[in-house]
Amino acid sequence: MESGIFHTTYESDMALRRTPIMRWRIILSVAFVLIFPFFGNSYTLTLANTIGIVSIGAIGINILTGFTGQISLGQGGFMAIGAYTSGILVTYVGLPWYLTIPVACVVTALVGAFFGLPSLRLKGLYLAIATLAAQQIIQWGIVRSPLGVDALVVPPITVFGTALHKLKVGPFGGLNFWFYWLIYGLVFLTILFAVNLFRTRVGRAFIAIRDQDIAAEVMGVNLFRYKLLSFATSSFIVGLAGALLGQYRGIINYERFTIDTSIFYLAVIIIGGLGSVSGSVYGSIFMVLVPALLSNLGQMFSGSGLGIARLVPFAQQAVFGITIILFLVFEPEGLAKIWRDIKDYFRLWPFSY
Repeated sequence: MESGIFHTTYESDMALRRTPIMRWRIILSVAFVLIFPFFGNSYTLTLANTIGIVSIGAIGINILTGFTGQISLGQGGFMAIGAYTSGILVTYVGLPWYLTIPVACVVTALVGAFFGLPSLRLKGLYLAIATLAAQQIIQWGIVRSPLGVDALVVPPITVFGTALHKLKVGPFGGLNFWFYWLIYGLVFLTILFAVNLFRTRVGRAFIAIRDQDIAAEVMGVNLFRYKLLSFATSSFIVGLAGALLGQYRGIINYERFTIDTSIFYLAVIIIGGLGSVSGSVYGSIFMVLVPALLSNLGQMFSGSGLGIARLVPFAQQAVFGITIILFLVFEPEGLAKIWRDIKDYFRLWPFSY
């Protein structure tokens, strides 16, 4: 029976996964991600790709809200900046798609830092209203731009002159299959960056600001610099999610990035767990799969004459709201805390006390 975790070197003490069980969980998770696309169909790959994009966006907002304590309702607008920047550069400037994604991230980071300027004077609900204003300003700017309300159609992604959706290797291929590898490669890099960020001086300054900004300032943390850096870092990652979504869907419209999107991502990190990188992934899985399951149930009963299919959209909204309330009341630390409690129970059983 495990009676404790003991380390004899600094290397083992500072490792991301410090026990064999932790390392085996990572190995199994990576193996599942690598094997899944070879057995999934188009529908399941679409869900998996959506989960990956949502995970990236959720990690971005969690850096700002969960780790730095800066409430934001402008993530939909920042995603729109990333998506439109990437789409415009491909469609009108002619840049390769793989170059437009990092450019879109940088542009979104600059816009996020600009709208983060009020964070030095504002906090809590006041900052939330300021970021909500950013959401509305960005949406208004898109509608009033030459693009207007029309959708921006992005050219298909090509690799060595071949459209990605036509590229096949044996029985495997198609846009969903190939984009899966791009998305989850970037998910891995995003998780690795976020986890290591909070092992650095910058990440610890973010956490200090969240816990008590006045005390952090007394200790020498430059609030203005680190709050702007938090907005920029968060927006960079959110812009990555927006650019990926635009390239993946092929059609970019401002209606995809309304205040509903901002609230959705806030719900993801609340359900998954504020201040938890893994919680961002758990919340994304939950918030993508639950509506899909409800939709499938509605289709299953559509021919029964019970009219259940018509109730599915309302059921999705009800589940969305009730789930948030239940988590806030019974488990405010989200799915990450539930999973941590389960692991602790089995690790300490039968002496859980």
